[in-house]
Amino acid sequence: MTGTPMFPLAVTTEMLFLDLPYLDRVRRIHELGFQVEMWDWTVKDLDAVAAIGATWSTMTGYIHGDLYDEDGGRTLLETAKLSVEAAAKLGCPRLVVHGAELDGSRNGLPFRPQAVTTGRMWLNAYRTLDRLADLGEANGVVFCLENLNLYVDHPGVPFGKAEDTITLVGTLDRPGVRLMLDLYHAQIGEGNLIELVRKAGRLIGEIQVADVPGRMEPGTGEVNWPAVAAALEGIGYTGVVGLESFASGDAGVALERFRAAFSRA
Repeated sequence: MTGTPMFPLAVTTEMLFLDLPYLDRVRRIHELGFQVEMWDWTVKDLDAVAAIGATWSTMTGYIHGDLYDEDGGRTLLETAKLSVEAAAKLGCPRLVVHGAELDGSRNGLPFRPQAVTTGRMWLNAYRTLDRLADLGEANGVVFCLENLNLYVDHPGVPFGKAEDTITLVGTLDRPGVRLMLDLYHAQIGEGNLIELVRKAGRLIGEIQVADVPGRMEPGTGEVNWPAVAAALEGIGYTGVVGLESFASGDAGVALERFRAAFSRA
């Protein structure tokens, strides 16, 4: 029998219960006691989604743009304003951004892959994140910069490593911008998850998880999730842990495995 969850738990709607229409997925996740997460909000009926009454954790925080050049930064900021308005309809507190605009497919490749991240790109990213912090703090939301692995899923994305996102967010150090620390991506790209969690510390806005290899639910791969959960508790983390994975079989069973990995016996 599953024990008491150590953290609030959330589930991404685009990766589980894919046989159901979108609104039914939201209802199912909500009815099972999880918070809900969304990728591209522009193709959803937000009024119908809001009527379900689910608790939302995160949604995508921009439509177009990127962090690493001036034009991309301006575009990201303009579309982030639209995302803030969308988030208000659902009461969603966190909005996810990336170093580069992704193509929106399941593969999530960057529209403009970059082989090298230059000093100018770092400066542009810092300036754009500072403006995002202004926007978030003025509207009561937090923009969360997500790390992405460059080896399997997202080659060519600047600032993809967790070390990069920690550097940017930690240097800025504003409450309107925090980390979306994705431990699936970090395990592929960097490993050493417990020390990474300790290093990220108070900069974490949310944790996302999936096991490696395969991007399935906890317990299907190589990561010691109870040890990771204990490390999160050890740094005083009380935020959301979100499941961003496919199911290895039955989606309901996958969610119980996820809940068990982050629960006390």
